[in-house]
Amino acid sequence: MNHIERLWSRYPDLRVLEKEIIKGYEIMEEAYSRGGKLLVCGNGGSAADSDHIVGELMKGFYKQRRLPKDERAKYGELGEFLQGTLTAIALTQHSALSTAFLNDVEPSMVFAQQVMGYGRPGDVLLAISTSGSSDNVVKAARVARARGLQVIGLTGRDGGQLRELGDVCVTVPLQITADIQEHHLPIYHTWCAMLEEHFFPEG
Repeated sequence: MNHIERLWSRYPDLRVLEKEIIKGYEIMEEAYSRGGKLLVCGNGGSAADSDHIVGELMKGFYKQRRLPKDERAKYGELGEFLQGTLTAIALTQHSALSTAFLNDVEPSMVFAQQVMGYGRPGDVLLAISTSGSSDNVVKAARVARARGLQVIGLTGRDGGQLRELGDVCVTVPLQITADIQEHHLPIYHTWCAMLEEHFFPEG
């Protein structure tokens, strides 16, 4: 399946972002090829999107991603259920850490602190913000850049501060939050599908 062509056919208005969408994919593909991982963050609906993305990468999406026979054998009968994975972490899901940090230290740094802990050179931060200027997401992007991660912004409106902080910023040219989020979903679904196709060609 040609996932990028499917995206254009279903959402022709996103074709104006072809260069940025493909660049975002290439950054993730290169990072995974070198053993890196993806960190994802956002607020509200974008927090839900962060979880959604991790769910598509850490297990089968379109494919079953069965482990090779010799690898399955390492795990005995459990190997029949294990699937190939692309390592991804949603920075939105660690409630004990997050609530302690925002209560005891600084609320706007809650994602940045996790980038400090999880992020390594060669990893990627996918920073999702419909405005492009959500303070906690922007600070996470700043720390990511300082730590040698690449940053992909997924935004709307004019791209906000993430336009300048990202190695690429995919800016949906819409103004209403719900409309922007509805267009973010097919973009990240396409990224996840393309990554799966590349890294698990045998299914």
